[in-house]
Amino acid sequence: MTVLKSSLRNFFAHKGRMALSAVAVLLSVAFVSGTLVFTDTMNTTFDKLFATSSADVTVSPEDTEVDDMPANGRPESLPAALVDEVAAVDGVKSAEGAVASLSVTVVDSENKNMGSTTGAPTIASNWTTNDLKSMKIASGHAPRGPTEVMVDADTADKHGLKLGDELRTIAVTGDLTARISGIAAFTVTNPGAAVVYFDTATAQRELLGKEGVFTQVLVVADAGVGDDELKRNIASALEQPYQLQTAKEAADAGREEVGSFLDVMKYAMLGFAGIAFLVGIFLIVNTFSMLVAQRTREIGLMRAIGSSRRQVNRSVLIEALLLGLVGSVAGVGAGVGLAVGLMEMMSAVGMNLSTDDLTVKWTTPVVGLVLGVFVTVLAAYVPARRAGKVSPMAALRDSGMPADGKAGWIRGGIGLVLTAAGAAALFAATRADEAGEGSMYLGLGVVLSLIGFVVVGPLLAGVVVRALSAVVLRAFGPVGRMAERNALRNPRRTGATGAALMIGLALVACLSVVGSSMVASATEELDKSVGADFIVQSTTMGPIVPQAQQALERTPGLDHVTEYKGVDAKITAPDGVTEDEQLVAADPTYAEDLRRETVAGELAAAYGKDAMSVGDGYAERHGVKVGDTIEVAFAGGRTAGLKVAAITSDDVSIDKGAMYMNITTAARYIPADKMPQNMIMFAKAADGQEKEAYTALKKSLADYPQYSVQNQTDFKQDLKDQIGQLLNIVYGLLALAIIVAVLGVVNTLALSVVERTREIGLMRAIGLSRRQLRRMIRLESVVIALFGALLGLGLGMGWGTSAQKLLALEGLGVLDIPWPTILTVFVGSAFVGLFAALVPAFRAGRMNVLNAIATD
Repeated sequence: MTVLKSSLRNFFAHKGRMALSAVAVLLSVAFVSGTLVFTDTMNTTFDKLFATSSADVTVSPEDTEVDDMPANGRPESLPAALVDEVAAVDGVKSAEGAVASLSVTVVDSENKNMGSTTGAPTIASNWTTNDLKSMKIASGHAPRGPTEVMVDADTADKHGLKLGDELRTIAVTGDLTARISGIAAFTVTNPGAAVVYFDTATAQRELLGKEGVFTQVLVVADAGVGDDELKRNIASALEQPYQLQTAKEAADAGREEVGSFLDVMKYAMLGFAGIAFLVGIFLIVNTFSMLVAQRTREIGLMRAIGSSRRQVNRSVLIEALLLGLVGSVAGVGAGVGLAVGLMEMMSAVGMNLSTDDLTVKWTTPVVGLVLGVFVTVLAAYVPARRAGKVSPMAALRDSGMPADGKAGWIRGGIGLVLTAAGAAALFAATRADEAGEGSMYLGLGVVLSLIGFVVVGPLLAGVVVRALSAVVLRAFGPVGRMAERNALRNPRRTGATGAALMIGLALVACLSVVGSSMVASATEELDKSVGADFIVQSTTMGPIVPQAQQALERTPGLDHVTEYKGVDAKITAPDGVTEDEQLVAADPTYAEDLRRETVAGELAAAYGKDAMSVGDGYAERHGVKVGDTIEVAFAGGRTAGLKVAAITSDDVSIDKGAMYMNITTAARYIPADKMPQNMIMFAKAADGQEKEAYTALKKSLADYPQYSVQNQTDFKQDLKDQIGQLLNIVYGLLALAIIVAVLGVVNTLALSVVERTREIGLMRAIGLSRRQLRRMIRLESVVIALFGALLGLGLGMGWGTSAQKLLALEGLGVLDIPWPTILTVFVGSAFVGLFAALVPAFRAGRMNVLNAIATD
């Protein structure tokens, strides 16, 4: 009890000094808790939607996926007679046919896409009684003919649509223009999908290409009949195999489809929270190390009057426990607020998430509290042990704990060994012949080199800080030299403070090198391999509809237009091994649009009758040679024996491992209604007409805003922008770790000022002005920040270089160091140091000289 009282007294006596450490714990726990609440809320939203909208039993074509966007743009269908057949089954109260397609684009009268911008689908369907479970008609009426359409209220609100407005629905079967007859509101949260409804006959004709067919049969059970029983009854009554799902199975399937994406997002965000926790450990270690050092005489007196080592140790750990509890409790509350903020942000960009579905599971605060407390106590363990080693004689000395020189050299030696082992693993990664093996070496190298730099940090501080001081601080005369000595006074503290900043900046540098190298490699390959002047592709991942293709082909000023289709098939090599593959069916002009090096045969011959090419990786694995015959069983079509006319090199990043054939070859074995639509199309301008053809192409496809027309310059810029956006998201997530690191610099300086109170008073007494004192502290902060930045950027560039060598195995062979980014981050670190020193320097400058000198 005495230990607890002492710990409480010390904790509240030094609560101001622990405040920034508590903030670090708060931020880290808030990120974890906010991530869990946000993803749990999204799961709840989708669960409610799937559970509410699912029929008691749903009958679908075999092998239909939840998020089915078929390559031919036409969903698989069922005969309308099946509805009556199912309705006659025992236990069925009612059955109705449904039509739904995700392969549509809806535009307004100004050709603006009404679809979601967050990746949610655009769904076109017929209006059924089952829809009344999740929607209600808020205004107008359901569509009654081909000239009427109903739209969901969220889409109407977002785009300012009202009754009577004109919408055009674009599908592979053609374009349908209709006026809004009704607006239907979701009775559950809509995560962002855009939905349009037609009458049944129109939906069948315009979405499926013919009447008398449905994509699903929705079944309602009689009272007292369970879904599982109803499913068994229907299965036994139907002669042909269909996919049957109860409401629970349909909801589970939808949840699994969405859940895989949400899990990736959740674990990625938790990974960044883990990085913030790692950085926070350095802050907490520094805080308790300095508090213990400042209380050395006090701890010595406690030992002199009978306190044991264990009691002193326990006292410090109890303070850490209190710090962890305070920070974690506040962090859990802040995490809920963060989740609400994320939901509002997602709603602003089109993904509607209601706070009515806010989900805080009991595990979330438990995880936040346990994690925050555990990390805080773990970080305080070493300072606590150090406190326990204070002898009673320390009460007779000035405060401060002398460093153990021998332990410092042992630590430095261990750090150098770990760093060398990490460098060896990184070097091994650059020499790997396979990506899998190289990735293992890369991961090992990153971990070992990071730990090595952290451990060897105090040793590096003595060297690097002196070098930085010679460049940065010496120009400031005596004040600069004092700042240098202050930074070098306690290398262990400087090393830990710099290491916190090092971790975040190392990841920034690594990702910058990888991203820049990817862009440079892809740009080089485009220049070398792509002969097409223009690339046309969907911005919504959908196929290119025939009417858009026809508009493209009619464009004046083009030398040729190339179709490009992905064809699913099971292929059997001469060695008897069968694999699922997607073959490229293209026009022969694709050999001009994408120049591919062959290691055997001629690529042009692969576009001949019943011919194909394979990549050299596939050829090597299966012993395939030019002239061999490969059995190809086309999905939805017949089986063909295709002759291998060429083997292409896989030393590329575009179309790596692709197998080519002529579209006419695929068309001989795949029925017209099963033939995939074009995934992408290429065009080449007639000589000297590049500008005119580019303008004409954009005009030809102006009615189809879901497709982009890009020349090679546009394509390169788009690639750069996409990678840049991804990196910006990652940098944003890393910002938390960097913020915690900056708090570490602030806390180190603040505690250092308290520790040096008497010294500061003496310097002020012998003539050091307030301005000089503040400058000294700011310069000390700058050099510590630059020390961490230099280590982090150097380490990150090493990681990035090794990662790029692995990417070279996938055809991305150009190493590009983004020096402007690296230099900007380095210079920015100096400003971070200045910012971190503002409050500590201000507090130091306000000290009363006599009171400071009198401080014990």
